[in-house]
Amino acid sequence: MAHDHASHGPETRRAHNRRRLWTALTINAAMLAATVAGGILASSLALLAEAGHLLSDVGAIAVGLAAARLAAIAPTPDRTFGYQRSEILGALVNGVTLLAISLLIIVGAITRLSSPPDVAGAGVLVLGLVGLAGNAAAALALAGGERADINLEGVLRHSAADALSSLGVVVAGAVVLTTGWDAADPIVSLLIAVLIAAGSWRLLKEPIDVLMEAAPRGVDVEQVGRAMAAEGGVVEIHDLHVWAVTSGFPALSAHLVVEPGRDRDLVRVRVEVLLRERFGIVHTTLQVVEAGGSSGLIALEDMRDRPPVD
Repeated sequence: MAHDHASHGPETRRAHNRRRLWTALTINAAMLAATVAGGILASSLALLAEAGHLLSDVGAIAVGLAAARLAAIAPTPDRTFGYQRSEILGALVNGVTLLAISLLIIVGAITRLSSPPDVAGAGVLVLGLVGLAGNAAAALALAGGERADINLEGVLRHSAADALSSLGVVVAGAVVLTTGWDAADPIVSLLIAVLIAAGSWRLLKEPIDVLMEAAPRGVDVEQVGRAMAAEGGVVEIHDLHVWAVTSGFPALSAHLVVEPGRDRDLVRVRVEVLLRERFGIVHTTLQVVEAGGSSGLIALEDMRDRPPVD
C-alpha cells in the first residue's frame, strides 16, 4: 500500500525528506570515489569532469541537510530569524564552487584537444554506465519525497543533470573504444563543463537576489500593491517592500492609509488575509493610518529642524 505523504505532519514529512537526502548522499559519495579513481587510472578528463559534477551534488546535499538542521534552531534576541539564511549562504558557496570547477574543466579540455592522451575507453564506458545507474537510483529516491521542499527539489534537479553528464561519459567511452578517437573525451568534458556552469546560474542568482532583498521569484510587487489598494477602506499604499528572508519565506512591509472612521484593525486583517490566500505571503508588517491623520511618527526632515534636546 502506497504511503500518502500529505497525511503526515510537517515534521514527519521533513524526516522522510532527510532520509531520502541521506540515501542520495551515500549513493553520490560512493560514485564520487569510484569516478575519481577511474578518471585517474583511465586518463579520462570526462570522468574527472563527471567527478566534479558529483562533488557539487555531494556538497549540495550536505548543504541541504545542514541547512535543515540549522533552520530548526530557535531564534534568539540576537538572531531574530534564527539561521534560516544558512541555506542561502550555502547555495552561494556551491554556485561559486560549481563555476570554478567548470572553468578548470574547460581549461583542461582545451589543453587536451591539442594533444589528447591515450584514454582507456572500456574503463570510461563501464564507469559511465555505473554512474548512470547510480544517478537514476538517487533520482528515484528523491522523487518520492515532498517536492515542495526546495532543498530536496534542488538535489533532484542536480541528480537529473548528473544522469545527462553520465550519459555523455558513456558516449565518450563508446566512441574511444570503437574508433580510437581520443579527442572525444575532452569534447564531452567541454559539454559537461557547460552543463555544470548552467547549473551554477540558479545557485548564484537566487542567493544574491535574497541577500540584496529583491522581490521573491514569481511575486509581482505592482500586482500585490494594486490588490492591497483595492481592498475596501484602503485609500493609498506607501513604502511597499517585498523580499525573501530565505527560499520559500517571503516577507512584506507597507504603510496603509485608510478612510477616516474605518476600523483600522479590521482593514489590516483583511489585507493580511488577501496577502496570505492570494500571494502566499504570511509574514507581514503593516502600519495603518487614517487619511489626513497622524501616524504618530516624526519624519526625519522634522527631526533635523528641531533644536537638540538638553
